[in-house]
Amino acid sequence: MSQSSSLRDATVADYENVAGNHYDKYNTSNPIARWLMKGFLDAFDRLSSQTGAEEAFEAGCGEGHLSLRLERVGLRVRGVDLEDSAIAEARTNAVAQGSSARFEAADLYTLDSDHHGGELVVSCEVLEHVPDPDRALDVLTSLAKPWLLLSVPREPIWRAMNMARGKYLPALGNTPGHIQHWSSSGFQELVSRHARIVEIAQPLPWTMLLCRCD
Repeated sequence: MSQSSSLRDATVADYENVAGNHYDKYNTSNPIARWLMKGFLDAFDRLSSQTGAEEAFEAGCGEGHLSLRLERVGLRVRGVDLEDSAIAEARTNAVAQGSSARFEAADLYTLDSDHHGGELVVSCEVLEHVPDPDRALDVLTSLAKPWLLLSVPREPIWRAMNMARGKYLPALGNTPGHIQHWSSSGFQELVSRHARIVEIAQPLPWTMLLCRCD
């Protein structure tokens, strides 16, 4: 996903949702980034497999990598993202993989349980971009029937690692588009107000939560 300079310069009150910065972490050639992503994906695979779900809906699917990963292990998948360009790439990736996954552009706040959602709802690397995470979680928990899998960057480790590699130094390591910041315990406290946390994973540098919403 990409983010325009106009959004980077805006205040939280100026928009409903913020698109993410574009960085293809799933196909990076950097060996350290690949090692970190392996930890993330191993945790994702482990937690998602515990649900026994046969269908998944991804809110904030980006280019479709996680949705297509779930399809490869047998789930029926659908996904939405804020940006048309991300959805176009997700559809291209689906065609390249012979996938039947369906992707469409939609704002998270507009989703409703009559038309969206599923047995497993995935929203990874999304909530750090939204100005009202409680409202976003209200939507996500209404869509999850009953499983919800979430992840966010773990602070302050995320920013410290960015600064260690010389990235985003004027913003003290904050990735463009990240307007929410949680420690692992802080994110758990937020989510526990909306859903029952079943399992916690902490692949460096993320917090990942598997929740039930029944």
